[in-house]
Amino acid sequence: MRKGRPASASALGRIEQGDLFAQAESAPVRPGSAEAPPVPAAPPPPVELPRGGAPVPAPEAPGRRRPVPAPAPEVRAAPVAPPPRVLRPSPEAMQRVDVEPTRARPLEPTVFTVSELTELVKGTLESSFRKVLVRGEVSGFRGPNATGHLYFSLKDAGATLDVKIWASAARNVRFRLEEGLEVLAEGYLDVYARAGRYSLIVQRIEPAGAGALALAFAQLKERLTAEGLMGERRRPPRALPRLPHRIGIVTSRTGAVLQDFLRIVLRRHPRASILLCHARVQGPGAAEEVVRALGRLSRTDVDVVVVARGGGSAEDLWTFNEEVVARAIAAFPVPVVSAVGHETDVTIADFVADVRAPTPSAAAELVVPVLAELEAEMAQGRLRLRRALQAALAERRHALAELRRQLESPRHAVADLRQELVTLEDRLEASTRRAVRAYGEAVRRLRERLDRFRPEVLLAQRRQVVHALRGRMVQAVQRRLVREREALVRGRRALERRSPVASLAEGHRQLASLRAQLQAAGLARVGTERQRLYGAAAKLDALSPLKVMARGYAVAYRLDTGALLARAEEAAVGLALQLRWAPPGSRSLAECGEVDATVTHVRLPSTQG
Repeated sequence: MRKGRPASASALGRIEQGDLFAQAESAPVRPGSAEAPPVPAAPPPPVELPRGGAPVPAPEAPGRRRPVPAPAPEVRAAPVAPPPRVLRPSPEAMQRVDVEPTRARPLEPTVFTVSELTELVKGTLESSFRKVLVRGEVSGFRGPNATGHLYFSLKDAGATLDVKIWASAARNVRFRLEEGLEVLAEGYLDVYARAGRYSLIVQRIEPAGAGALALAFAQLKERLTAEGLMGERRRPPRALPRLPHRIGIVTSRTGAVLQDFLRIVLRRHPRASILLCHARVQGPGAAEEVVRALGRLSRTDVDVVVVARGGGSAEDLWTFNEEVVARAIAAFPVPVVSAVGHETDVTIADFVADVRAPTPSAAAELVVPVLAELEAEMAQGRLRLRRALQAALAERRHALAELRRQLESPRHAVADLRQELVTLEDRLEASTRRAVRAYGEAVRRLRERLDRFRPEVLLAQRRQVVHALRGRMVQAVQRRLVREREALVRGRRALERRSPVASLAEGHRQLASLRAQLQAAGLARVGTERQRLYGAAAKLDALSPLKVMARGYAVAYRLDTGALLARAEEAAVGLALQLRWAPPGSRSLAECGEVDATVTHVRLPSTQG
């Protein structure tokens, strides 16, 4: 296909819809030259974003006709395409096109490269849609990527649009984007030439119908309720101290709230100690300042903290709907009073705080009692206490006088008590001796039983058996060797008597055979005895109480007497025990772990009641 010449600006001006096959009337003009300077496209009218409603375009000027989008000029050899031109057809051109269509000569087809056509589309879209408002349903949302950007799509019943929200704009989104949420997005179109795709770069987004602040409030409330920071699952609110030693307040030092709070507190309690931690309560960064102020107060000796702010709109009070502020209030070590806005204003801070005050002035009345009333109560209490002490003292004096009249000489009673004490001491000493002897006898019997089953004793016995078997084996081998040596001597003597070469060779073969048999018999006997030794050691190890304890069993001893607790009937509630466990590989009771415990419940088998 042969490439046609580019059309002139005048020819393009007569074409309403950008016909690529229209006939040019003048010589070609290269884009970007002095003869045909590029005409910048007029920006589209701004689009207002109403609160919670559909987009409403700005009204047009009266008597002005809405322009029809015109095609971009052809780009031939320039490495970077010039900005698109918006050309409006003149009345003469329109009349010539409508009345004399047969006089126009057909244009040769204009051929674009993919890059040229993409650049033309990019320029046309980006210049014509610099600010648009789109309603759609969120699709394919996976949260922010590693750099904080958001990538998802907006869709409706007929189409899907790629959406990008850069991290700088994503930080201003107050609500949480969710799959299937219908939103209104404001931004501009962008064309990625390399992939040939266009997308919407969002600068502002809010949910369709409900406001962004209301949705963010509901989402945060639901999330904190699920975590147990508010609602029925939250911890019980802490009670305010009756007379706080020091009161902390987080608010702005320049606001009227602080003055009202101080005035009421000092009027009710002139000696009250107040610690102010300044923080901005409105605007960007205010939430972080409130969190830092709470952190500083948490390191002081305050008994209660008041988070206060005056009334305002929902946007003004939004600092106390931030998640970081709510978590800081919930994690504060002392009771927190939320006094934000007026009585009709509700924030997230009200739900996570221990006490909600309708106004900062009411918060001052909640945290500080009236000093005069406290002094009056103390005076009344002091008077009641004095009267009660006087009455109790008089009663005790009367009782003492009665006892003095009834009391005889205490010498006889003291002597009787002393004799009874001596008798009880003798009985206690005798019973103690009997108990000590009985316990000693029991301990001796247990020690004997334990010694019989101690691994060291059993191992010593097995070692003696092994030594005896080894001695018997050595003696048997020695006797066999003696017999073999005697046979060897007899054979040598017979060989010497005969001394033929064949007899000598046969004798050597017999000697080698006998030596091999002797070695095989010795090895077989040693292997047999070794297997018996290993079997005896395995049986000994299996019978070891330490082996049983190493499998998770424990031995219980009475902590007061050291006696072994063999049955559950011997235990009683409150009895102190010492439990011993043997770790794997232990060889003695000294290596056992010990745990002191107390019996809290005794459960006997059902057959025993």
